[in-house]
Amino acid sequence: MNNLSKEPQNKVQKIAQFYYSQKNIQEAIFNFCKNRETVANFNNQFFAKRPDCFDYPSDILNQAKSGATSFHCSEELWQNPLDIRTNMTSKEYNEIKIGWDFLIDIDSKYLDYSKIAARLLIRALEHHGVKNVGVKFSGNKGFHILVPWKSFPEKIGEDCTKDFFPEWPRLIAGYINEMIENELTNEILKLTTPEDIEKKGRKLYEVKCVACGNEPIEKEFAKYLCPNFKCRAKVDRIGSNRKEIICNSCFGKMNLEEKKKVLFCENCKINSNKSPENFETRKTAKNLIDSVDIVLVSPRHLFRVPYSLHEKTALSSIVLEKNEIENFQPQDADSLKITETKSFAPNIIPGEAKDLLLQSLDWGRKKEPEKKFSGEKIDIKGLEITDDMFPPIIKKLLLGISDDGRKRALSLLLSFFVSLEFPKEYIEDKISEWNKKNYHPLKEGYIKSQINWYLANKRLPPNYDKPIYKEFGINSPPEPGMKNPISYTIKMAMRAKRKKEGKKK
Repeated sequence: MNNLSKEPQNKVQKIAQFYYSQKNIQEAIFNFCKNRETVANFNNQFFAKRPDCFDYPSDILNQAKSGATSFHCSEELWQNPLDIRTNMTSKEYNEIKIGWDFLIDIDSKYLDYSKIAARLLIRALEHHGVKNVGVKFSGNKGFHILVPWKSFPEKIGEDCTKDFFPEWPRLIAGYINEMIENELTNEILKLTTPEDIEKKGRKLYEVKCVACGNEPIEKEFAKYLCPNFKCRAKVDRIGSNRKEIICNSCFGKMNLEEKKKVLFCENCKINSNKSPENFETRKTAKNLIDSVDIVLVSPRHLFRVPYSLHEKTALSSIVLEKNEIENFQPQDADSLKITETKSFAPNIIPGEAKDLLLQSLDWGRKKEPEKKFSGEKIDIKGLEITDDMFPPIIKKLLLGISDDGRKRALSLLLSFFVSLEFPKEYIEDKISEWNKKNYHPLKEGYIKSQINWYLANKRLPPNYDKPIYKEFGINSPPEPGMKNPISYTIKMAMRAKRKKEGKKK
């Protein structure tokens, strides 16, 4: 543990051992960190080996004697934090997880901005029935607001709430962040002028795509004109830097007539030159303050524990009452003047955050982008193919993979869909839905590359006599003599077609 730099000690190193020797500080830290992964930071030079936790309050002082200057813990609550292993699957994490706290990290270069955000966020939580929250100073220029685990219902429908970290906390964060955004912007603008904001190198305005709400990117727009007076064709190109291109009409060279920057929405594939009405500009405080730090809401991410020191300021991350935020000053967190401690985890009413969670889930569903493919059936060479015509193996795989075999299942699904000439949009939607059901989703980049490869290299799924089917519990074809999954679907589609034609007669 004594691998610290030999440079002269800074203030936090000089006071750490004395500060953490106080029994009330030890008890406050230890009590909050029960069932949490808790790791010591050694003056921002390195962290202790993970996973780690406290066995006794005296562990805090012992680590300070070895050079620890601050302590950081997880939002997740564990049966035993020492059971955590790197690269565990989501299913394995959930088996040893008790629950999770929802933590809001308010971060700004300006304490006054952080105070505004804290006040608005607490008011938004109270609006949803969450009356009891924990508040603490971050140790620098922000605040942490805590909604304890027991405030949430154990289940929503058939879903165990504890199993949806970080997905559900991220939805809550996005929901309440959007809820206060306009008022936060207006409040901050009362303290500073737009000109001052620009001088600080910050942007007061942001642009959104009206159709999907995504932030567009800047791309080069080029307009080309064919010089052949008999042709005079015009072509617009996005992302082109070429001075000349070949005319598709007369095959002569087209000249670059105009070049400029345009906004381009990658989701909707539209640009501001052709559809300026699809882009909205508005004032936002987004670039002034990260009122809800979504990055913090991630698996095994650590945050500074209450009453831990901060390396840059040597101030303590003290716990506050809600009504103390407005008049709080950094000197109130002077680590050498702390005589009393408070609990960061407030007394709560069990389930008081249920409405907040339900509203956030509903908000998240409305925010989901519309599927590119909405058809219920595909017409292939006169055959109408619906999902109920899929063979048992495909139906089984589409329920998700609960153990090993995700990549083999993906290969089988793609060869099946591509062989039936389903549109790319349909395949992408189906595979995306399937991947979410897996015990541990495959990376999106891998899936995208596999879809593109199978579309370019069409091949039939393996015949039923191959061992891959036994791996997924299929020991025989759905009908005697049937060799391939494609045969089953074609047969079902032809049967449906004959039945439909018979009814017309």
